[in-house]
Amino acid sequence: MTSPGELERTLRAELRGEVDFGAAARALATMDASNYRRVPVGVVAPRDAEDVAAALRVCAAAGVPVVPRGGGTSIAGQATGTGVVLDLTRHMNALVSVDPAARTAVVQPGLVLDRLQDAVRPYGLTFGPDPSTHSRCTLGGMIGNNACGAHSVAWGTTADNVAELAVTAYGGATHRLGTGWPGAPQGLRELVEGNLAVLRTGMGGGFSRRISGYGGLDALLPERGVQLARAFCGSEGTLGVVTEAVVRLVEAPRAPVLAVLGYADESAAADAAAGLLPYRPLTVEGMAEDLVRGAAGLPRGGAWLFVETWDEAAARELVRGADALDAVVVTDPAGRRALWRIREDAAGTATRLPGGEMAWPGWEDCAVPPARLGAYLREFRALLAAHGLRGSPYGHFGEGCVHVRIDFDLVSPAGVARFRAFSGDLADLVVAHGGSLSGEHGDGQARAELLPRMYGPEVIRLFGAYKDVWDPAGGMNPGMLVRPARLDENLRFAVLPATPFAGEVARCVGVAKCRTTDVGGGPGVMCPSYRATGEEQHSTRGRARLLHEMLAGEIVRDGWRSAEVAEALDLCLGCKGCLSDCPVGVDMATYKSQFLHHHWSGRIRPLAHYALGGLPAWLRLIAALRMAGAVNAASRLLPVPGLTRERGLPELARVPFTRSLPASPGGTPGRSPGEFGARVRAEPGSRPQGTSPTAAPTVTLWPDTFTQYLAPEAGRAAARVLRAAGLTVTVPRGGTVCCALTYVSTGRLDRARKVLHRTLTAIGDVRAPVVVLEPSCAAALRTDLPALLPDDPRAPRLAAAVRTFAEALEEYAPDWRPPRLDRAVAGQTHCHQHAVLGDAADRRLRARAGLVGELSGGCCGLAGNFGFEPGHHEVSVACAEEQLLPSLRAAGPDALIQADGFSCRTQIAQLGGVRARHLAELLEEGLTADL
Repeated sequence: MTSPGELERTLRAELRGEVDFGAAARALATMDASNYRRVPVGVVAPRDAEDVAAALRVCAAAGVPVVPRGGGTSIAGQATGTGVVLDLTRHMNALVSVDPAARTAVVQPGLVLDRLQDAVRPYGLTFGPDPSTHSRCTLGGMIGNNACGAHSVAWGTTADNVAELAVTAYGGATHRLGTGWPGAPQGLRELVEGNLAVLRTGMGGGFSRRISGYGGLDALLPERGVQLARAFCGSEGTLGVVTEAVVRLVEAPRAPVLAVLGYADESAAADAAAGLLPYRPLTVEGMAEDLVRGAAGLPRGGAWLFVETWDEAAARELVRGADALDAVVVTDPAGRRALWRIREDAAGTATRLPGGEMAWPGWEDCAVPPARLGAYLREFRALLAAHGLRGSPYGHFGEGCVHVRIDFDLVSPAGVARFRAFSGDLADLVVAHGGSLSGEHGDGQARAELLPRMYGPEVIRLFGAYKDVWDPAGGMNPGMLVRPARLDENLRFAVLPATPFAGEVARCVGVAKCRTTDVGGGPGVMCPSYRATGEEQHSTRGRARLLHEMLAGEIVRDGWRSAEVAEALDLCLGCKGCLSDCPVGVDMATYKSQFLHHHWSGRIRPLAHYALGGLPAWLRLIAALRMAGAVNAASRLLPVPGLTRERGLPELARVPFTRSLPASPGGTPGRSPGEFGARVRAEPGSRPQGTSPTAAPTVTLWPDTFTQYLAPEAGRAAARVLRAAGLTVTVPRGGTVCCALTYVSTGRLDRARKVLHRTLTAIGDVRAPVVVLEPSCAAALRTDLPALLPDDPRAPRLAAAVRTFAEALEEYAPDWRPPRLDRAVAGQTHCHQHAVLGDAADRRLRARAGLVGELSGGCCGLAGNFGFEPGHHEVSVACAEEQLLPSLRAAGPDALIQADGFSCRTQIAQLGGVRARHLAELLEEGLTADL
């Protein structure tokens, strides 16, 4: 038998693409978006079809199975395997050509669907099937699973939209499949001609969502034109590898309109869905309130149908004919995108039940004829209850396809047994309603074992013979569809220890929203390092997979000392974008901190951890010695040990923020200005705009490290604006309070806890809102503080008191009128503001001040210590070039540049060559202009 080492050497000699049998590459491919885990022997990234043929020839000679893999978003386990995984996304991802006249495109299997859509949109065309994972799923994966999506009610499945396929079989033989028998493997025609009766009577009729098994096999009937390419679709990598495809395109609606229909409950919406089909809608999508959970913009009801039409007239006609409780018609593209985002994120949000419990795939996409959907859902809910399970159904109601994630216990023997028993009962229920076990995503390991309940024994035998004609050696994705593994084997949770951290890591279900490279579809941040490198290990999912394997200990065997995990996490910017943008709320910044805490425990850390991780202490010492000037001069001449030499250090303020404030009139003798509890003096003769001489609300202005020692001008501006709004401002002494952000980001968690404990002691009883100007510090106080000190009752009190600058003005000075600036504004929304704090109050404050324009999304790329650490400069610049720097170049010469984060302002100054200011500074400028 060929050893892994010998196989790797042979593949390297025969292929031009990458061959990686290392622990990291294997760990990244153990899972897809399912409940399953299989450990591959290695990963190959072929450069072209010749490489694919060579890999399949070498693996066949060695008797090693092969699994083709695209975006890895399959939810039934079919993108995992124990042999060699072919990564078709790295090189074979081209759009070869587009023929607008013929309405076709030639694509490689690793091409992401959105890239195809972007390319054909100028011709007024689109590819009809559009799964919710369109921003990261690949055409090859769609062909393998016969993917459908929301618009299949109008344009059908992937099989309906494929004209030709270039396929390479196990062993290296190549085939060109279209219509007719040319290109078919030897023996296929004889197999079909010997089983015509079975194909005509045993496949389940014309139900459009019959995806299970080799559900398209009846396309080989002579009366259907012997559609070889169509029959191959949905084979889940078990027959061969698609190396190129000719796909059909359809006319895209020029101005689609979304009608959202409200119904009393899910059953009412399901019952109504089939009645909308005569109106020829583009979509009929359904979801209920247990999934939506208070989303804005929906009409009255407990469940909704999202029905897209070609134009507004069609939408109005449909609404008039629908028996809905309430309805809204949305013509605005931004409004439609916002509502569709609710539906597209459902694959992730459905994993969290209303009480916060996790739910899992496994029975994600059963389908029944649309007329049976209401009855099926009522019985499905009853079946869930009978097994003591919960889930939130949603999906393609117009085609009877229901997605649901269920709170299975996939760890304990009793829970796994319940999962198995429920799976059998549900299969019987689906079949009783004339449905398909899979209506979209394929069977994989999750449902293939149960296919005999859906198809008769003759059909099952025919499936096996079809597989054997294509793959007589059985090397293509074994364990799927034919002679399948048990549905309760290879569960990914079984290898994890029973620890809270393992539970957090397992939260990643692999929907791979972090793998998108699209920055135009919304204000998202996740995942900047992946968008900069394009490497799976630098995606949120990739890092979660490596942590999963680290805890499992089978591939990544060094535990917390793992070099593979450390390398992957090294380029995590700690932006926390995944906390808000990941549909299941993976918090990789926190996972990184915990990993670094363990990784460096008992060892000397990188110098950057001491230089930047201990920044508050260093800056406090420099200020106490009054050496800011000397340090600034030295840093211009000498490099700081452990920091990159590719960027300069920001200047230290000669006078810290709290030391620069005037003393409070009538203050206690001997008390230093800015000491804890000291009030900021109002300017003589001044009267805040819109205020009366009555007692003013008091707020505490937090002297975070960046404001205190690096940007005191922002603190002084904020104090003046807050006073102008009628608030009394107090400032605690900067040397005694700290959010511990720099210690958390470098994984010095024991030190962080000590700093936070000291801060709570210094701040005492929190009686006033705490205004924090630096978004990263505000986020740390709101989230990291209570997480690190869970048993200290003072921690949640301080966290609850934290307000951003805009939030404080809106909440405690609601009648204040900010100065009108009436200028364009550009700049950067801090990633922690996006992910943790929210910027709605900031947007409203800017609007009231007459600041017109949007701040850049994404991440600035400096990210605190990240951009100053060696080896990060190239990625840091790439992150800035994605959204921030282009937005600055596009800004007019008179535009104001705003960035509330000190890192963002530093990045803008160093790479953009302009000075950005905190919103408080912009408003202070307006106050000065009004005098």
